[in-house]
Amino acid sequence: MTGMDEDPGALLPEIAVGLAAVLGLLLGSWLPRHRQWLVRLLAATGCAVGVAATGVAMTGADRTVFGGSYAVDTGLNLARLVVLAGTLLVLALSRTGLAGHHRETEYCVLLLLGALGAMALAGANDLLLVIAAFLLASVPLYALAGFHADPPGTEAALKYYLLGALFGVLLMLGVSTLYAAGGGTDYPTLAGTLPGAPRALVDAGMVGVVGGLLFKAGGVPAQFWVPDVAEGAGTPAAGYVTTIPKIGALVALYRLVDGVLPGRTLLAVVAAATMTLGNLAAFGQTSPRRLLGYSTVSQVGYLLLAVAAAGRAPLAWPALGTYLAGYAVTNLGAFAVLAALPAATLDGHRGMLVRHRWLALALIVCLLGLVGTPPTAVFVGKLTVFTAALDAGYGWLVVLAAANTVASLFYYLRWIVRLGQPAADGPVPVAARWPAVVAVAAAALSVLLGLAAQPVLHGITGPLIR
Repeated sequence: MTGMDEDPGALLPEIAVGLAAVLGLLLGSWLPRHRQWLVRLLAATGCAVGVAATGVAMTGADRTVFGGSYAVDTGLNLARLVVLAGTLLVLALSRTGLAGHHRETEYCVLLLLGALGAMALAGANDLLLVIAAFLLASVPLYALAGFHADPPGTEAALKYYLLGALFGVLLMLGVSTLYAAGGGTDYPTLAGTLPGAPRALVDAGMVGVVGGLLFKAGGVPAQFWVPDVAEGAGTPAAGYVTTIPKIGALVALYRLVDGVLPGRTLLAVVAAATMTLGNLAAFGQTSPRRLLGYSTVSQVGYLLLAVAAAGRAPLAWPALGTYLAGYAVTNLGAFAVLAALPAATLDGHRGMLVRHRWLALALIVCLLGLVGTPPTAVFVGKLTVFTAALDAGYGWLVVLAAANTVASLFYYLRWIVRLGQPAADGPVPVAARWPAVVAVAAAALSVLLGLAAQPVLHGITGPLIR
């Protein structure tokens, strides 16, 4: 470990978001209800400043700060951009149902704190910081899941919290075990000491730490909360909770596996189980939100291919970064359609292609994007992830992932087909304006990121600091 090398300037995006959360909470305590929108504006400003600061940080050299406990590198900067851009989309998506709400301030602050936790996870270069970031990326989201205090949301929040408490304890036990095995918690120390440590201790600690991060990512065996939150929470909150925490968790997993923990085989098996179980569970779903919940589980399985290939394939990190960016915008776009035109079942979207053509096209782009259809960003991410896994020697896993991709067409196409079928008699539902705008913008961005694949891949090359 190096000296403290304190440099707050390296954390400008995190400071901007944290400051916006604190000031927003104080401001909301004094503002009347009809002016709570100022807190939402402050939250958006904090995210925008964070994006600008990240752009500046990307021009500098990779480094660690605060005693080597925080890595400011390509991995963190990509996570910052995706997390902050996703939070901006959710703030816009939430405007229709949030404006004038008596807890509008709390909602915005919870979003900001969750984003801060996800970014901290992505930059953590010390297991103690991983624990702190895990809690910051979890506790605010428990409140978001049950924000509306209705029975489905309360049930979802309770399940989410109970699983979070279980895997949080598992994470802490894993960190304690690795500390006993390696004599430290910072990654450089562990990278040097764990290879000579007792194998049983290392394996036990690895299972605990990986299990905790898999909970944040929504992977097997900690995926049970995902469909419940996707269905029970408010639609914008559901999109946020099932998307944003994954960014930090998967970058944190990659940073750990890339030279610190010998867990590639374990992650390959987890990837296979996650993508397969997510797809199998999605086949019989008739609720659009629950279907998207299981879809997010299967997507984590594909993303874990890149994590399993860490250190063995040069494309592993660019593949993961590209896939994360494409997945985030595509998944949020699909949830935005559900916020614009809520439906209890897939049949509730019959006739959308005639009644709401732009929304239908946005949903088609997002659903086909989640499959991995060109020229969307997820297609580029999935293709590079498969290539990285193949280069790392996981041919069997690539075959399984390809089979799962083909199988996933069934439930996505089952939803798409209904968009063109005749709608039931009755009044034409009115689409909410802001969610509709977000849906169309997200679908367009998904395609643009796919078309700009070469500069995107080039911009996120290079190893991560450890």
